[in-house]
Amino acid sequence: MEQGAAASKWAREPSSDEEETQKRKKREKRFKKSKDSPSFREGSGTPNSTSGRLARDVDSQRDSALRYEATSHPDSGDSMEMVEDDNTHSSSIPTLRESALEPSIQAPEYRITVPDAPQHPVLSGCRSVENYEKLNRISEGTYGVVYRAKDRVTGEIVALKKLKLDQEKNGFPITSLREVYTLLLAKHPHIVNVREIVVGDKLTQIFIVMDFIEHDLKELMSGMRAPFLQSEVKTLMLQLLSATELLHENWILHRDLKTSNLLLNNKGEIKVADFGLARRYGEPQGVMTQPVVTLWYRAPELLLGSKQYTTAVDIWSIGCIFAEFVNNEPLLPGRSEAEQLEKIFKLLGMPNDKIWPGYSKLPLVSHVPNFVQPYNLLRTRLPYLTENGLDLMSRMLTYDPVKRITAEEALQHPYFSEAPPPKHPSMFPTWPSKGEKTAKRNASPSAPQGGHGHGQDDEEAGGLFNFANQESTGFRLKV
Repeated sequence: MEQGAAASKWAREPSSDEEETQKRKKREKRFKKSKDSPSFREGSGTPNSTSGRLARDVDSQRDSALRYEATSHPDSGDSMEMVEDDNTHSSSIPTLRESALEPSIQAPEYRITVPDAPQHPVLSGCRSVENYEKLNRISEGTYGVVYRAKDRVTGEIVALKKLKLDQEKNGFPITSLREVYTLLLAKHPHIVNVREIVVGDKLTQIFIVMDFIEHDLKELMSGMRAPFLQSEVKTLMLQLLSATELLHENWILHRDLKTSNLLLNNKGEIKVADFGLARRYGEPQGVMTQPVVTLWYRAPELLLGSKQYTTAVDIWSIGCIFAEFVNNEPLLPGRSEAEQLEKIFKLLGMPNDKIWPGYSKLPLVSHVPNFVQPYNLLRTRLPYLTENGLDLMSRMLTYDPVKRITAEEALQHPYFSEAPPPKHPSMFPTWPSKGEKTAKRNASPSAPQGGHGHGQDDEEAGGLFNFANQESTGFRLKV
């Protein structure tokens, strides 16, 4: 038996050079047939290579193909040679699943690799900022300085935002990456339009070129002698909610909505701006940056230390903006986080686990001052708002983020269909543009620095209107 076995074993070895040559040709033929299959393309062609990249066309087939990397066994002489097995068809290439379940099959290993991200537009192919003539500085915020400028070729007036690069990661700040990424992604009539990215003499001089908008609402309202008309408030709120709905539908949190980040042109159109704190979010919710949102517009869950939050934080900010439109003054102008919480509790009543499940488990709830105020006093602050208007604001300023109204739901609220109807944007009054003068800092607090944190948020860098007969026109400026 041993002799027969030995004879059988050696019978499979090549008996002559001619037979060996024939077998090699068969293997090459089988490999060529497999290589030409539409599911497989050869990578590197050198006999001694240890890996071959099967690349996809990133530009034209971004969502239709995967990139594979074929890795040969280090002791193999030919990285692409298929080894014949008696139990399989040697002319077919084992699939990823077969290779994993049958390690005895001598075949290349295939593993999925994430393709390299395409180079960001701010890093290459950008025009020089010298294509624009700087006219004057409009404003300065936490994440950049905005200038009014003129295109040297077309003569168009634009806004140039120079990004602040003080907090850097890999040579570029995460907040700037977020802002550029979000503005390029979010195209909407009521979100500021980004024209291009330009650079200065150094790569650290990065500018976002945007449409020039005549006013920011904070500065505009500070010079108004009376609040907006109810019809105008409805128009502004519809535009703001429409832009916010688009952001939330695309899994984007703005995280710094306030009147100074809302621009208004002389056509009555609002534009949401300043996306320095914006970020993508998803399921499951991860730990996110603290703090975010300017203090006066910050939701109570953020003030109480929650690091898992949703689109509801933007809705709370919109509720505060709504009240500011109606009264022409901030609703909750706290000077510290403790004072901000106190103002919220005194206005809306003290929360508890019954109206806000999980309230007692929030990280900073033990620091909340112990006082009794069980009543919602929102009506006393907004005596002229209709019942539907008060209901909408109350739903935006609900303690429990889960119960807080969404942007989509708010757009369907009866407040917008009752009299007076929303004023058409073309019927809005016009005001002299203050952007043509060097802007002064307004009295509202600055945005928090939390968006610069690199510990929790870096993976997301990706990083721009029943009072129909009572409407007064006394505040309008003659033109």
